[in-house]
Amino acid sequence: MALITLRQLLDHAAENNYALPAFNVNNLEYIQAVMRAADATDSPVILQASRGARAYAGDAFLRHLILGAAEEYPHVPVCLHLDHGDQPSTCISAITNGFTSVMMDGSLLADGKTIASYDYNVGVTAEVVKIAHAAGVSVEGELGCLGNLETGAGEKEDGHGFEGTLSREELLTDPEQAFDFVEKTGVDALAVAIGTSHGAYKFTRAPDGEILSIETIAKINKRLPNTHMVMHGSSTVPQDLQDLFNEFGGKMKQTWGVPVAEIQKAIPLGVRKVNIDTDLRLAFTGEIRKHHLQHPDNFDPRNYLKPATARMVEVCKERFIAFNAAGQASKIRVKRLPDMAKAYSKAA
Repeated sequence: MALITLRQLLDHAAENNYALPAFNVNNLEYIQAVMRAADATDSPVILQASRGARAYAGDAFLRHLILGAAEEYPHVPVCLHLDHGDQPSTCISAITNGFTSVMMDGSLLADGKTIASYDYNVGVTAEVVKIAHAAGVSVEGELGCLGNLETGAGEKEDGHGFEGTLSREELLTDPEQAFDFVEKTGVDALAVAIGTSHGAYKFTRAPDGEILSIETIAKINKRLPNTHMVMHGSSTVPQDLQDLFNEFGGKMKQTWGVPVAEIQKAIPLGVRKVNIDTDLRLAFTGEIRKHHLQHPDNFDPRNYLKPATARMVEVCKERFIAFNAAGQASKIRVKRLPDMAKAYSKAA
């Protein structure tokens, strides 16, 4: 079974100049969709579960679903990642449940809505790094608060997101502080704030440099050329999926996501992980809406879950190809977790 750490995946991505879409998963169909797309494109995989997903599905169910995926597709390297761990205990519970990577989001306090001090963020992140690396598990940290540069407000996802408003400067990760943060914590990947936000409603117009700051990524990369960066809230929210949702009874207002072309600009600048959730939700729900209206007599869930899953497969394949991850899975030789623990120990 090809379970792999985030660090090994992102090191390979950096060496070969590509990025990995990190798909949030909640159930069997999501996992099947990502794995089928990865198999079709020869791409490595990051399957990530938020605290909300863990509460919805249960750790044991998620773990065994993903172990099943790794067994079904032994040639596809799979990283099981915790998205937005709110405190060290959450990360530790994920590690004990077989996650090969965890995110300690110390940009907010444990309540998921109060902006934390820099010292707090450094302290809790460094604590998780020490524990995780001892187990051969990777750690992603976050510096800066994800929020909308148009409004200064945050967007909640699974109850996670700051309240109130911040200035433009406060919403963009500072390169010098990023350097200090990585030095003090030893994180394997750094999520940065550049104007992206959680959920579907990211921008009220097609984003430009005023509301999506790829320039900030360039500045951080110049200061930290060997650090793997992460873009959160980076669903593209495609127009065709919005149209699909609305055509069959949905009431989604017009919105704009993060264009694939902008993500492609960020890849040579050190972005190696790109978080995607809304796109799969839209694909899945849109196809289910379509089926229910076209086949009102059907009551067999398999009849609508199959096309819904197939639509997610196409979205995943598009992202693997667009981020240059296609063709990379077969080039990776997975290190066993005990070997990674030894490597982390030597690095420390």
